Amino acid sequence: MATPHPPRGFDPAAARPFLEQFDRLKAELPGATLSWVRDLRDQGRARFAELGLPTVKNESWRYTNLRALDKLAFQPAVKAETGASFDVLPTVRAEGTTGPRLVFVDGRFRAELSSTAGLPEGVELLNLADALAHQPDLIGEHLSRLAAPDDLPLVALNTAFLADGPVLRIPKGVEVAEPIELVFVSVGSDEHPTAFHPRSLIVAEANARAVIVEHHIGLGTGPTLANHVGEVFVGEGASVHHYKVQREGLNAFHLSHTAAKVAAKGVYDNFILTVGGKLSRNEVRSELAGEQADTHVSGAYMVRRDQHVDTTTFIDHAVPSCTSREVYKGVIDDTARAVFQGKILVRPGAQKTDGYQQNRALLLSDTAEIDAKPELEIYADDVKCSHGATAGELDDEALFYLRARGIDKETARGLLIGAFLAEALEEIPEDSVREAFQGIIAGWQNAR
Repeated sequence: MATPHPPRGFDPAAARPFLEQFDRLKAELPGATLSWVRDLRDQGRARFAELGLPTVKNESWRYTNLRALDKLAFQPAVKAETGASFDVLPTVRAEGTTGPRLVFVDGRFRAELSSTAGLPEGVELLNLADALAHQPDLIGEHLSRLAAPDDLPLVALNTAFLADGPVLRIPKGVEVAEPIELVFVSVGSDEHPTAFHPRSLIVAEANARAVIVEHHIGLGTGPTLANHVGEVFVGEGASVHHYKVQREGLNAFHLSHTAAKVAAKGVYDNFILTVGGKLSRNEVRSELAGEQADTHVSGAYMVRRDQHVDTTTFIDHAVPSCTSREVYKGVIDDTARAVFQGKILVRPGAQKTDGYQQNRALLLSDTAEIDAKPELEIYADDVKCSHGATAGELDDEALFYLRARGIDKETARGLLIGAFLAEALEEIPEDSVREAFQGIIAGWQNAR
């Protein structure tokens, strides 16, 4: 019998080192005694073995090359005992205040750095490993329902290795007033490149509300691979405001897939600020599954030197009378490269859809690059959808105006860049988050 050819756009040979690592470790992973967890991991392993890593021949990955992962020979992370303390961990809270926070170092929970203080009664915030050990029923209904392996090889890899990450359940009608912070620290190893695969699960039941802030930071200098998968369930009339800042080290590879499902009259608001990493890809998928559901998927990215950032979105208007809004803005300097791929799908019968998508990029050097692929796929006739992507340099007239008023060239450039990115931050309704993100943008500009 002839050996079947691998699917086009995938490299099964690249899976071999990860599969060997999984086979060595699977008996030690949390929840290994639960048959449904073993089955889930085995499904992830089998699908990743079939596909391997995506290549540039895969349409979704044509602008982002993962070949460097083959060369670095990543090893699974071991539990980090040092390298993170409260005085270096980021927060959007006012100085001197505390609130609910879970901290993960190289993908593993650190209880001594975490707190559930201030949560309303009934809200459950814990880590996945503990949930598998003590409350498997809490996650069994939802885990891997939105982010299934299928044709997503990195989701399959994450599913095989799923071991730890945040689990949040907000009961019906409960509002969490304080932001819930999820801190992911990459420390890695000085001896070898280190990989970890955090898994997040957020469930907001009907009419619940929460603000979740993810911080992804790097404290080490060695190469790291964070392959993160998140699933977000937004119940009827619920609202989840989900904000993320990625500022890992310049030797970090950050691959993230977030899948959300929004019920009727629910709101999912996602904003991602990217300044770190050697190569990063943030993929967000949101399914509008109930009428009058609303999703905002926005962000800002600033890259320089030889950084590569990929933003890929998919908004699925599955039912009538839903709205979506996407606004992304990026600043690209030196020889850095950015990718924006945004698709809005309007399914048959999804009338009264209102979808808006925009990506604008500012190129600060002749060698900076942006690849943009906005896309609409519409199978209904009573819709209002628009999309656009633009790229350009700083406005010469605006720069001349500022210089004519005695402002030096670099300060004038900084003011224009700040104003450009400030428009993206207007998509964040939470004052504390917006102000914290403004500070990160200012820090990036100062570092230039």
